[in-house]
Amino acid sequence: MKEKALYFLATAMAVALATVSIAAQSSPPAKPAGTAQSKPAGTQAKPAGSAAAKPTAPSTTYDKALLSPATLKAQAPAEFDVKFVTTKGEFTMHVTRSWAPVGADRFYNLVKHHYFDGCAFFRVISGFVAQFGISPYPVVAKAWDNAKIKDDPVVHHNTPGTVVYAAEQAKNTRTTQLFINFGDNTRSLDPQGFAPFGEVTGSGMDVVKQFYGGYGGDLDQEAITNGGAAYIKSKYPQMDSIKTATIVAPAAPAKPAQ
Repeated sequence: MKEKALYFLATAMAVALATVSIAAQSSPPAKPAGTAQSKPAGTQAKPAGSAAAKPTAPSTTYDKALLSPATLKAQAPAEFDVKFVTTKGEFTMHVTRSWAPVGADRFYNLVKHHYFDGCAFFRVISGFVAQFGISPYPVVAKAWDNAKIKDDPVVHHNTPGTVVYAAEQAKNTRTTQLFINFGDNTRSLDPQGFAPFGEVTGSGMDVVKQFYGGYGGDLDQEAITNGGAAYIKSKYPQMDSIKTATIVAPAAPAKPAQ
C-alpha cells in the first residue's frame, strides 16, 4: 500500500510554519520521508514526558461490508455530526457536505460501517496535523487501498480544527486517510487542493492536541497496513487511537450484527 501524505515540498512547509505559532519543542525537527512512501509535512514534537494511553483495538470484528468498497455509495446528509471516542477522550466532528461532497460521502460511508473504530493517530505533528485512517484490520485496509475518489475543489480554508483527506502526489488519490489541522494551514494546503469537509467542534481540539506525537512523522505506513492493531501495539505502544466513531446527528442506523 502506498502511503497517503501531505505532499507539499519543504518550501511550502516553510510558508506554513511562518503563519502558525508553534509551541517551543525540545528537540530538532524530523526530516521529511525521502522514499517513495509519503512525505510528512512539518516538524515533529518530541514526547512530553508522561506516558500516553495505549491504543485500544476494537472489541468486535469489522463490518464485512467494508470488504466491498464499491458497494458503499450512500449520499451523506447535508450536515451531520460524528462522535469520536479516543484514548485521550471524546470530540465531535461536524461535517458540511457542500464544502466537499465527494469527500463527505466517502467519510459518511466509512463511519456508518465503523471503519475508523480502532484506527491509530499514526502521525501527530505539533502545530501542523494529526493524521489517521489506516484500518486496524489488514484485510480491510488493503480492500480500500485502491478505492480512490475524485478530488473536491477547495471551498473552505484549512483553518485550525478542519478535517481533510491525505493524498498521494497525484490527483484523485484520496481513499481513507484523514488529518485534522492543528494550525492555520490555509496558505500552504489550500493552493495544493486539500479540501476540508468538516471540522472539530467545541472544545474537541483540546482532546486532539493531547494525542501522542513522540514517534515522529516518518513511520512505515506499509508495515502498519500489513500488521494492523497487533503491529502498532507491539511497535508503538504509546500511540493514541480511536475506540469508536459514530454518527450521532442525524441519527445513524444500528451497527449491523457481526
